[in-house]
Amino acid sequence: MSLIESVTPLADRLRIGECTLTLSSREVAVDGARRPRRLTPKALGVLKVLMRVPGAVVTRDELFAEVWPDTLPTNDVLTQAITQLRKAFSRDDEAGTAYIETIAKTGYRLLQPVTGVVEADVDVDAAPNQDERHALAAEFAAATPAPRPRSLWRRMRRYVLLAIGLGMVIALLVMTALLLQRPAQGAAGSGVLADGSRVVGSPQRPYRLITATAGFETYPTVSPDGSQVAYEADGNGHAGSTIKVQTSGNSPARALADTPPGHSDRFPSWSPNGREIAFARVGPDGSCEVLIGSATGGAVRHVTRCDGTELLSFDWTPDGRGLVFGSLAGRHAYRGIRVLDIASGQWRPVNYTVAEDSFDYAPRFSPDGRWIVFVRNPQIGDLWRLPAQGGVPEQLTNDSAEIRGWAWRSDSRHIVFGRRVDSEARLYELDTDTRTLRDVGIDDAQSPALSRHNNMLAFVHRKAQFGLFRVPVTDGRPGTPERLFPSNGRDGQPMLAPDGQQLVFTSDRSGNYGLWWADLSRPDSLRPVEGLRPETRQAADWSPDSKHLLVSGRDAQAQPVIYEVSPRDEQVVALPVPVAQPLQALYAGDNDHVLVVERDEDERMRLSLFDRRSTPWKLLAHIDGVSQARFDAAHQRVLFTRLSAGGLWSADARLDPSSIQQVSEDRPSRWRYRTWAVARDGSLDYLSTRADCATVFARINTPSDGAEYCLDTDRLSAGNGFSAQPDGSALYLALAVADGADIGVMTLPEPPRTVFSVIPNPLFWKGK
Repeated sequence: MSLIESVTPLADRLRIGECTLTLSSREVAVDGARRPRRLTPKALGVLKVLMRVPGAVVTRDELFAEVWPDTLPTNDVLTQAITQLRKAFSRDDEAGTAYIETIAKTGYRLLQPVTGVVEADVDVDAAPNQDERHALAAEFAAATPAPRPRSLWRRMRRYVLLAIGLGMVIALLVMTALLLQRPAQGAAGSGVLADGSRVVGSPQRPYRLITATAGFETYPTVSPDGSQVAYEADGNGHAGSTIKVQTSGNSPARALADTPPGHSDRFPSWSPNGREIAFARVGPDGSCEVLIGSATGGAVRHVTRCDGTELLSFDWTPDGRGLVFGSLAGRHAYRGIRVLDIASGQWRPVNYTVAEDSFDYAPRFSPDGRWIVFVRNPQIGDLWRLPAQGGVPEQLTNDSAEIRGWAWRSDSRHIVFGRRVDSEARLYELDTDTRTLRDVGIDDAQSPALSRHNNMLAFVHRKAQFGLFRVPVTDGRPGTPERLFPSNGRDGQPMLAPDGQQLVFTSDRSGNYGLWWADLSRPDSLRPVEGLRPETRQAADWSPDSKHLLVSGRDAQAQPVIYEVSPRDEQVVALPVPVAQPLQALYAGDNDHVLVVERDEDERMRLSLFDRRSTPWKLLAHIDGVSQARFDAAHQRVLFTRLSAGGLWSADARLDPSSIQQVSEDRPSRWRYRTWAVARDGSLDYLSTRADCATVFARINTPSDGAEYCLDTDRLSAGNGFSAQPDGSALYLALAVADGADIGVMTLPEPPRTVFSVIPNPLFWKGK
């Protein structure tokens, strides 16, 4: 019996299989469930289209045309709608696939029959006979949006729009070719002769690498005329690093100064007149000083001390007479931005308000001297700007991103910055006037530096590949790492379930970045989790019963969202977390209480505890200034790090302010705030690095607190999360299987001038 044969035009409740759908409230009632599940309008729209032809396949294009007319949606929005429908129709122990079937590369179909619900007060004797039912069916067909043939325009709209866009691109390319009139050999940069007759070679990259040695070259700085680059380089045959200087070609590099044994020279910064380079010299036991040396080499002179600091940052003032410093930690701690006059040694604070839990990093004057731009809280950072003489800071980006270096263009208007995106870092250019953004178009790039006069760009090119490893731990000492699920992709954030059997991690091994799941007892169970795009910033968190995960990600509109994932059942649900910008979520000892690290509407970071049984969720307590949190099941407490300082704190499971106490004074460090894990037995593990060991392991809440062991001499660990076996007998982490960093250079093209070239992106900008 079809829907048209059984439902009157006034029917509001429909029976689909063993579930009841109420159209007016968008609710699905499952037999035996505690309460109905509510659908989003778009999910209901998809369901209506499928109900028109139960058992028949409806293509993705037909669903897009019916539910998302006059738009060009991505496949993710339809996948999310199908996921929500399956969740709504499923019992707790089912996946919902018995109701909606996926037809590979085609679409979906509804597998269950659809009938109308006869209300209890209907007089059965007065029920229509067969003739009356056919009359009612005809009336229903006239009043109900029955299946109708789609117009040619509706069927072809997406393809027409794509064709128009392709035509515009082709026209632009033709106009460019006519204007330039390049000879045939001039087209070699594309890899093919201009007449298309012959392959010349691989397409030329827009940049070239000026270092080609094994190891790491980082933190470049460019001379004002763009002819030379200075950078930090691994020491030759000894621990530590030195400052190297070379031309922007591929000539041999020279050392800026002799680095004493056991020390590292770091963070070079070229003076505005091109004659000097400032840098930091870091020694044993946290000793640190800022020095200035001639760009041509020779003696260096002392400027100031920076002992015990982390996240040190400084740059020259536009007149070359001073250095501007970001917030300092350690022995000479200072909160906020200051300017040091080099000749007198006097400090001048910049007059502005600094939040109590903020750390302002990497301040730089604009070339015209009007502005200072800096990164606030680089762990979860955004770019801010304030007048050079002080004033009220204004936010330039609004993404709580992992920003990896930035630099001014010579026009004092545009900024180039590095940002972690999925499994790589990329460069973006921001127009500070219009708050528009463009991708510079360079893969695996970070730490940009620009010359002051001709926009010569230098950057770090690092294309690391990380693999998953299991590391046994015996009596607090790590053993030999064992590779898990080898691939040619970039794997990270391995999180082991409390049952010790399930593992989830992020990876781009399929070509697209996503979340993967496996049962460790069945290696062939490895598969991706569809229906969400995870964030690299925070790792997933398992529920105590090992059935669910909380995963931070982005929705189809690029807004931050927390998903609850049931990996065995392949269910993904976006949670109604009542905060402005959720960054991390974890279970607070049970499935009913959730801890959320958020950034509120006033740009303050906080850890909030919610009871999710209420609608909306009920806020129970919060702690300000938190950057990362973990739940310690063994001690029923919450462990967390702060933005304003290194170290670790704890609070009871209900975040009682009187229960807050410091667990560790110096670990984790402020920058490595995600490289710690707590096992189900309460073991607290921490990963760091030092000059003689790439990955260092320590257990920081045991009688041997302070003991460090070199886990891997050569391979760095990923800095965005790892996990431990429930009994603390093993670690699951990501180690670099191929790594290294080089310095790339290129002339940065002028910023586009047409309105079509740069598009405002709400992910990165905040309106004035």
